[in-house]
Amino acid sequence: MDFGIVLQTDPPAAEVVRMMKAAEDAGFRYGWTFDSCVLWQEPFVIYSRILEATSALVVGPMVTSPGTRDWSVMASTFATLNDMFGNRTVCGIGRGDSAHRVVGRPPSTLATVRECMRVVKDLAEGREVTMNDTPVRIPWIRGGRLEMWMAGYGPKALQTVGEHADGFILQCADPAIARWTIGAVRDAARAAGRDPGGITICVAAPAYVGEDLAHQREQLRWFGGMVGNHVADLVARYGSSGPVPHELTDYIREREGYDYSHHGRAGNPSTAFVPDEIVDRFCLLGPASAHVARLEELAELGVDQFALYLMHDEREDTMAAYGAQVIPKLTA
Repeated sequence: MDFGIVLQTDPPAAEVVRMMKAAEDAGFRYGWTFDSCVLWQEPFVIYSRILEATSALVVGPMVTSPGTRDWSVMASTFATLNDMFGNRTVCGIGRGDSAHRVVGRPPSTLATVRECMRVVKDLAEGREVTMNDTPVRIPWIRGGRLEMWMAGYGPKALQTVGEHADGFILQCADPAIARWTIGAVRDAARAAGRDPGGITICVAAPAYVGEDLAHQREQLRWFGGMVGNHVADLVARYGSSGPVPHELTDYIREREGYDYSHHGRAGNPSTAFVPDEIVDRFCLLGPASAHVARLEELAELGVDQFALYLMHDEREDTMAAYGAQVIPKLTA
């Protein structure tokens, strides 16, 4: 299993770069960031500094969206970083949550996400595409490579992943939900004539190593609120008794609203509706041995990478604990 960390690009950018360098030194192979340029600093500018400060770390957004940048600009940005630092980027992409909603835009349609993945990947790898009825190719690209990893929860999103994406990002560490979503992605890949084993599976969730479970739950409760934004969209589309597992939908019944000014942060006041059970299921808490046990269960389901969100008050201690006590157990 590979490991990554997920950070917000809060200023100063130098601190984000320092944390990513420390992560690589601890054994992490991927460095991800949020991508909401109104809420945080522009990640693609910071990626250049991260890549310069590290030797092999792969960087990318978790996740970008089709609606925040022109697709040719997005492709050229990835291709430029790859040309400078040797194909060390990956594009995590989804329909758009905070990046869209804070500027008054709805999430993109799945058809738009699908087309964006195709156009950006082809352009970033040097192939010609048609944009606005015009043939477009980036002429200076030689040997470029960009994988598109798509995030999603609902049946149609999972089908899109299986049919079109290079990787699947599940933002939730509940094994029951992982089993259902991974199975749906692989079924869709088979039906489309693709190799299910060729799709990289990444589970992303907060992790906090320690003994004070009550404190850890309060620090990580924000994640249930973030996931709840997407689940609310699913319930609106499919209903509470639809095909989405009840493990993912039942807990949002008491959800009343969401304030994006606290998005992804410990102490988010919009997440009081999230019960302890959901924090325990969606996140990784407790001593390092508990993290190892959960990750071994996820690995058996086919998870290739665990990316841990580090938005709590002991992020460096948790990162160090992973480097010393968790990563060696899962990469032996």
